[in-house]
Amino acid sequence: MAEGVRIGVDVGGTFTDVVAWDPAGRMESCKVPTTPANPAEGVLNGIAALAPRTGPWATLAHGTTMVTNAIVEHRGAPVGFITTRGFRDVLEIGRMSRLHLYRLDLPTKAEPLVPRRLRREVTERVAPDGTVLTRLHLEEIGSIVEDFKREGIESVAVCLLHAYAAPAHEQALRLALEGHFPHVSVSSAINAEFREYERSCTTVLNASVMPLAARYLDDLSRRTGGKPLHLLHSAGGMMSVEAAKARPLSMAMSGPAGGVAAAAHTARSLGLARALAFDMGGTTTDVCLIADGVPETAGQRKLGDYPARLPMIAVESIGAGGGSIARVEATGALKVGPRSAGAVPGPASYGQGGTEPTVSDANLLLGYLNPERVYGGSIRLDTARAESVIAPVAARFGLTLIEAAHGVVEVANANMLRALRLVSVQRGYDLREFSLIAYGGAGPLHAGALALQAGISSVIVPAHSGAFSALGCLVSPLRYDTVQTHRGRLDAWDAKVVEERFRALEAQCLRPLLDEGHDPARMLVLRSLDFRYVGQNYELEVGWVPGGPAVLKAAFEARHRQLYGYATGENVECVNLRVTARAVEEPLSLPAPPAGTSAVSTGSHRAYFKETGAVDMARYDRTSLPPGSAVAGPAMVEDEWSTTVVYPGQRCVADRLGNLVIEVGGRT
Repeated sequence: MAEGVRIGVDVGGTFTDVVAWDPAGRMESCKVPTTPANPAEGVLNGIAALAPRTGPWATLAHGTTMVTNAIVEHRGAPVGFITTRGFRDVLEIGRMSRLHLYRLDLPTKAEPLVPRRLRREVTERVAPDGTVLTRLHLEEIGSIVEDFKREGIESVAVCLLHAYAAPAHEQALRLALEGHFPHVSVSSAINAEFREYERSCTTVLNASVMPLAARYLDDLSRRTGGKPLHLLHSAGGMMSVEAAKARPLSMAMSGPAGGVAAAAHTARSLGLARALAFDMGGTTTDVCLIADGVPETAGQRKLGDYPARLPMIAVESIGAGGGSIARVEATGALKVGPRSAGAVPGPASYGQGGTEPTVSDANLLLGYLNPERVYGGSIRLDTARAESVIAPVAARFGLTLIEAAHGVVEVANANMLRALRLVSVQRGYDLREFSLIAYGGAGPLHAGALALQAGISSVIVPAHSGAFSALGCLVSPLRYDTVQTHRGRLDAWDAKVVEERFRALEAQCLRPLLDEGHDPARMLVLRSLDFRYVGQNYELEVGWVPGGPAVLKAAFEARHRQLYGYATGENVECVNLRVTARAVEEPLSLPAPPAGTSAVSTGSHRAYFKETGAVDMARYDRTSLPPGSAVAGPAMVEDEWSTTVVYPGQRCVADRLGNLVIEVGGRT
């Protein structure tokens, strides 16, 4: 490839995917094992594996699950917490909701993110409207610094009451602390919203992963020679290394966001009004709703047991993947996941030391995977090993091996079907209006069965689906988001104040784009507002529409009616203002993979389906299917990294862009 090669990388729990694209529109991709002890090593291994085919590379776009894993596994750095006097225990009090309503034997709430001995108070007070009631007593910081240093603290989180309305006190504390600690996180720069518990948790989580992210990004920047490097954030856009080091929590969902970005790109290319991104890998399954080519976003999600309030792609993640382990619980129920065999040792059929039954082992016994094929260039599946780990499950229930394997797959499918319904039906959408965009190593394997159960009419297995999240890094624009609490009722709307605050937020979002030299004429700025009925606890995000309060209220009520089936006509209040700014770039032209001249079967083997029992299933090589060729199920279409199963009664057609389109149940 020529100069100007762009590299996209997604570091997953099992594999690190790498995609290279050059201005001529050529693409190369590969997978290498993830190196959990040193994630940068896996990234460099993937780039090195492509180097003979790509030549020198120019830019690197990167997504990772590193931050999420660190939080879930409690590997974040110890944090010192500073807050307004009298509010030291906000992290401990939390919310009144119980995690386990009927389990009195379990803790009512998660342990506080920061132990009490590392929480300190400073004298100051600001009113909700930003009025300073008590000055900041900066002279109190000296003793706090000494205490934190004795405790070995390297990262400090500052969250003062109502700092979203007046951040000056937090900024003064930041300046006072930065000379003593390498990492300082202040709430007004991370999440300038009300709700002090959620804001405190978000700021602490950000502080806890700052040392990890800084070490990783500094190491990666050094080892890549200082070439342009951008990180994918959870809202589905790219950001600079500097922004990632300041707000590493925004990378928490960047892995899933990459796949969703690529799925949205596919939906726009095919003109799909409604689509569901379905990413099933080795460890997890991630699903997300895409409407009119735009993924749904959310303002908050839980990481571990704690709320994180940052703009994020509204991905629902569950512990169901090819490596998910099946087990029989003490109650006698069969459960699949969330525990996974991961990359090491992997499923038993991989022959790398796995000794527990997984979804991949069950798929192999059912004939949905090809034991004669070498997967990923090195993995040959061992049927005998799969039988040996499924046999205890079969014996426990008095079933045959095939029946037990089918049960494992059905339980995994039921888990994934619940996730699909959660992001669609429970948000006011009809699943029958959607197409399912399936990718990841195992997504195309299960998509046909899920679509049939959900009433979805078509499945799209996109070109380059095996490295789809890495591809998403290449099609994601530079994007920055910000939010600011602004309380005001629509019946007393002050348009001038709102406009001033929006302009300040826009300047904040545009600054990093301008710093990187982007043309202001090639930037897109979007506004939105969080509305709720007066007296409600939670709000809905509504896109900005000109025309005044009446038009904004109509937009809010339309969204409320879609989600909940009614609108009351009561008074509406604004809670937050939001702004997104992104660089506008020409859409990346993705080449279709090489195609053959005729759809000729490469062989067949026995496979089991509930509807038909054991039947002969034809195999096809994906690269041999010319555009327009059709394959009738039952059949499997294989490529280097994944297998697409066309279930009985379904029909698969290869389109001109290299996608496989599966028509489910005779419907198009």
